[in-house]
Amino acid sequence: MRLLVLLALFAVGVQPFENVICYFGSWSVWRPGDGKFDVEDIDPFLCTHVIFGFAGLSNHTWEIEVLDPWNELCPDESEGGNNCAYNRFTDLKKINPNLKTILAVGGWNEGSEDYSNMVMDPEKRKTFIESSVELVRRHNFDGLDVDWEYPAARGGVPEDKENFVILLKEFRARFDTFSPPLLLSGALSPGKPTIDDGYDVPGISEYLDMVHVMGYDYHGTWENFTHHNAPMCGHHLDEGYLQDFNVEFTVEYYLSLGLPKEKMVLGIPLYGRCFTLDDIEENGFYAPAHKPGPAGPYIRIPGTLGANEICERLRDDKTCKIVHDPSMNEPYFYCSSDKIWCGFDDQDSVYLKARYAKNMGLAGVMAWTIDTDDFRPNCYHEKFHLLNSIKRAFALAPVSTLPPVSTTRNPALRPDCTNHVDGTTFVHEDCNKFWVCINGYGVLEMCAPGTLFDPSLSACNWEEAVDTSSCSLWVCEVDNVYYPHEDCDKYYRCYNGEPHVEVCPNNLFWNQFILQCDKPVNVDTSGCNIP
Repeated sequence: MRLLVLLALFAVGVQPFENVICYFGSWSVWRPGDGKFDVEDIDPFLCTHVIFGFAGLSNHTWEIEVLDPWNELCPDESEGGNNCAYNRFTDLKKINPNLKTILAVGGWNEGSEDYSNMVMDPEKRKTFIESSVELVRRHNFDGLDVDWEYPAARGGVPEDKENFVILLKEFRARFDTFSPPLLLSGALSPGKPTIDDGYDVPGISEYLDMVHVMGYDYHGTWENFTHHNAPMCGHHLDEGYLQDFNVEFTVEYYLSLGLPKEKMVLGIPLYGRCFTLDDIEENGFYAPAHKPGPAGPYIRIPGTLGANEICERLRDDKTCKIVHDPSMNEPYFYCSSDKIWCGFDDQDSVYLKARYAKNMGLAGVMAWTIDTDDFRPNCYHEKFHLLNSIKRAFALAPVSTLPPVSTTRNPALRPDCTNHVDGTTFVHEDCNKFWVCINGYGVLEMCAPGTLFDPSLSACNWEEAVDTSSCSLWVCEVDNVYYPHEDCDKYYRCYNGEPHVEVCPNNLFWNQFILQCDKPVNVDTSGCNIP
């Protein structure tokens, strides 16, 4: 199964991959210190759509409800209004006129029961829809994102499955009365039981412009063992229903149920799920862990760390070890200081997920949430290091399926792709890298951890299945051994037996000959990607 995922990275992309959708958790304005994130911290050119989360549903009036009036409304429209966050959010379009701003309603904390009661009553549905239209248009939003978590669950009833489609149908009819029509999207669960019980997928797909599939929260501290928050593919120890808890299964299952690729948006988390190990010596997947990991300084929720909290923890706690399990695309880390274990996404894993979505022909990706990226930045040389890695992944055109490998050249140097079709691959001197021709240019790619490039497949394969006699293997037996990265402005530093990505500051490039960052003019860039 892992090989199929890797091959999918190089399959033909059927639809244009144009959408990067970023959720903004408005409550992040109340976080302390460097975790505070307000509307003005959003880069309006980083995403194609930004979504303001969340509005709610009043179970008294059945109207859409502003959950934080002091922050979100202005003094002239509400006695309790102050910060005008809605208007400041939609004013981002004055900076980038191509940006779409969406208001989300629902979310986990809203629960399900009120939404279940609303959708079963035609008058309550009408009230909710009309009040939503009024709020969206008053604040110049481009549409509404419905994030009901979840129909037929958490106090809902089986009839929610049908009634949810009725609600969306009525929303669609009302939204289409405007020119241009208001946008209508929805966020859907990745779990098969929730999908089966709560979603009429063809019906939902008919009325939504985009369907945001939440490719995360597969595992967490509601379980008593360690596992990754957002596994791209299954772990070899997964059994029973747990074999369905991964991104690959979720995407394929939704497609099999009739969700069109051109409407499916793959959700990527900018946070990790964390546990406290029962025994620090048992620190792999499925290790016993009956308590959540300690809360971080910003989100302040036990069991969850934002990417900004994770990078600072790994920067400051020298007892932490990052591990890439050969079965997985995503890393985890554990620290002996407090026995924390976190499955998280880094620049490489979000890159792979975005490439997977692109080459599967999906409509795009969605990030939850922009405010937990390293936005200041405190760890990396660029703001929003994960979102920028996602954007770099889909900036490349989809590549065609596996033409033959060419080996008649110096493998360390960029190949001449002038007379080669897109997707032609070339070996590299490092076993875990390869060149691929895209739009007449040689782009350096790297295999996922635990795999190496297999010339016989023109794809990455398990390490044990690849002949490594003609290429170099990385060895991180001692600290502070350095290897060049596929991007010219980065490099790998060995630490605790694992290669860690480091970024050169001040627009410098890595110079492998002197083992330090250097002026670009002094660096041979024929063997790396120029950012």
